[in-house]
Amino acid sequence: MLRVGLIGHGAIAQHVARRLADLGASLTLVIARPGREAAACAALGDVRVAARPEGQLPDIMVDCAGHAGLAQHGAWVLRAGVPLITVSLGALADAALAADLEQAARDGGTRLILCSGAIGGLDALRAARMGRLDGVTYEGRKPPQGWVGSPAEAVLDLDAPMTAAAVHFDGDARQAALLYPKNANVAAAVALAGLGFEGTQVRLIADPAARGNTHEITARGDFGEMRLTITGQTLPGNPRTSALAAMSVLSALADHAATIRF
Repeated sequence: MLRVGLIGHGAIAQHVARRLADLGASLTLVIARPGREAAACAALGDVRVAARPEGQLPDIMVDCAGHAGLAQHGAWVLRAGVPLITVSLGALADAALAADLEQAARDGGTRLILCSGAIGGLDALRAARMGRLDGVTYEGRKPPQGWVGSPAEAVLDLDAPMTAAAVHFDGDARQAALLYPKNANVAAAVALAGLGFEGTQVRLIADPAARGNTHEITARGDFGEMRLTITGQTLPGNPRTSALAAMSVLSALADHAATIRF
């Protein structure tokens, strides 16, 4: 049975933990902040909880704790030789952290596995960059209240009635990922699959007509042209967490254990 550890105990971690048995896997370790041990057990059940990865480690770890969790624990896990799945792709916009994690994986003889998260089509982008990839744009669109707590508040009055969609960020994927750490993991995923952080253009939009979080990728190159749009649903009971992001973690775990895989 595959032994799995989780960094974090939030919505994605809880969704993954509930489905592990379906994959023939079991949860054996949870990393939680000091003082949050009881909360982790309440969320995930009777499981070993620690403030850092130590002792006997699982076969694979999953980072569900956001950018800070990956920065704090990622290199240690990788240097210990344990593969690490992460959905915190926006953290890799920090070039120093990305380099540290890559070196840690080399030192440990293992891999940092990037989840596709709330977007699809990344396989096509990875294939397209093997030829000439001329341009990639990512556009993220949410209702105005979906941007509360982000830098969009410095550009738009999100509490005032809006009658039309408004762009509040237009720049490259590195800027987007650093400025919007809670919202731009998708932009980072598109960048890492295609033209990189500086080569990927990003537009973030508050749209009063939006019914959910919509992600759109457009790309062109000698492969042809691509346009992919996903309007995502959130996890039940958690309007800030993409259901597809949680599912992508389960998919990565299934791939890790599979003998035939994409």
